[in-house]
Amino acid sequence: MGSKKTKEQTGEIAVNKKAKFNFELLEFLEAGIVLKGSEVKSLREKKCNLTDAFARIKRGEVFLENFNIVPYHHGGYANHPEIRPRKLLLHKKEILRLERKVKEKGLVLVAVKAYFNDKQFVKIQLALGKPKKLYDKRDSIQKREANIEIERSMKRRER
Repeated sequence: MGSKKTKEQTGEIAVNKKAKFNFELLEFLEAGIVLKGSEVKSLREKKCNLTDAFARIKRGEVFLENFNIVPYHHGGYANHPEIRPRKLLLHKKEILRLERKVKEKGLVLVAVKAYFNDKQFVKIQLALGKPKKLYDKRDSIQKREANIEIERSMKRRER
């Protein structure tokens, strides 16, 4: 008997939409995350918020800060705290390379997406990001509004 994967079990859990707006994302990488049982159950129900999440390197280890996972409703006394630093699993060489880039170039590690992979492990997609200035954000808003205007005019022509 093979196990059938439902749509709820696989795929995206949460996406950080603000990351693309607030940062110029340069490089992406995938990391595992250390979780407790009730946290995984809560993530299967997609009860989390990745909006303000970022990674910090401490003593050769990477920790994900401000990743909000709502407590599991059937958890009882063994439930987890909503916000706590969660350890990310990366190779030593990757951590050293990231630490160098963060220190030298002033880049930031931002959590972009949380998802279940094929083996049902929770993975976090991190991005090395360069913070945008206010005028960069205005440019991206203007480009987005221009694209919306173009699409509207194309729809009017088709009618």
